[in-house]
Amino acid sequence: MHKVFVTGMGAISSIGSTIDEQLTALRQGQCGIKKARFFESRYAETLLFGEVPFSDEELLELNGVTNQNEFTRTTILALHAFKEAIGQAGIADLLKSDRTAFISSSTVGGMCYTDELYSDANLKGTPSNYVKAYEGSDHTVRITKMFEIGGIIDTINTACSSSANAIYLGARLIQSGRADRVIVGGSDSIAKYTVNGFNALMILSDRACKPFDENRNGLSLGEGAAYLVLESESACLNKPRIAELTGFGNSNDAFHPSTTSDTAIGPVLAMEYALKMTGLKPELIDYINAHGTGTINNDITETVALNTVFSKVPPYNSTKSYTGHTLAAAGSLEAIFALLSLRYNELYPSLRCETPIREQGSKPISAFSKKELQHVMSNSFGFGGNCTSLIFSKCS
Repeated sequence: MHKVFVTGMGAISSIGSTIDEQLTALRQGQCGIKKARFFESRYAETLLFGEVPFSDEELLELNGVTNQNEFTRTTILALHAFKEAIGQAGIADLLKSDRTAFISSSTVGGMCYTDELYSDANLKGTPSNYVKAYEGSDHTVRITKMFEIGGIIDTINTACSSSANAIYLGARLIQSGRADRVIVGGSDSIAKYTVNGFNALMILSDRACKPFDENRNGLSLGEGAAYLVLESESACLNKPRIAELTGFGNSNDAFHPSTTSDTAIGPVLAMEYALKMTGLKPELIDYINAHGTGTINNDITETVALNTVFSKVPPYNSTKSYTGHTLAAAGSLEAIFALLSLRYNELYPSLRCETPIREQGSKPISAFSKKELQHVMSNSFGFGGNCTSLIFSKCS
């Protein structure tokens, strides 16, 4: 079975438009959750969002794209992160190969312009520029055509674990010999479609989210895109490797459409499956980037899961306290943040956790520190009970 290595990363979120900018924000504890400047909604005045601080026009200009009125915000964000990832990995000349795959993900996809979607669906007036762009796979299709990607193409939607599962599938393609390299990740933009949906569930906070705090009252929605380049050992012999993807596990809690069971069986199994693949004992995990949404259910059940899997819970944080919940992009974005911790031997504080959840006996990282890291875990748990854990290790 072929080993899987990370050779490139690219991301854009509310705390930066490059990996380096986001690394600086993490080191300095800079939060990107604030009043939205570009998202137009009745909730823009009452809620805070992890909005990427560029208009659609500015994002198009940033990417050197002109006369592309059909590009939705989801697609523009994806394009930006995709280009940074393939640039860092140095694979631009290999994209047309049938050994290069692209596995992406999105939840809102091309439906991010909800007003236009409503008008087009109800045949109100002239069709909008986005009438052909509403599919969840639209960003994948457009990037594939733009770069003429030659291998396996797929788009995943498993809610908040979507891009973690894109990484999972990409790794399996490499392990099984079906691809030499795979660009994996996801993209989502803030949209009325999702904001209204989460508001109906009554799990949006009216202030910046407070993951793992006793007084947490909901999540903050964010947006962004993040991609990793995975390569087989033989395909990256003569290039720098960021880390090895040594383990991954997926399970389904199968308890409720939007909450996890009290025993957290889904998260427990996902972490145990990932550990089993690596052959590592739980105590060898040095850090966990937790799913950590800031909702009442998630944070308590995730800590139950951590206490079940680990006799002593490793240092953990929720980087959603910086970016908000970026939905389909969350798994790959937070995997990148975990990789930054691994690469630079740094732990970043979980913001605004003032009173840790009392009954669980652990608390997230509260201050920036340096720590020698060898193995890190990233957790992503989605609606419908879909749970995925990834383990990255330093290259030997």
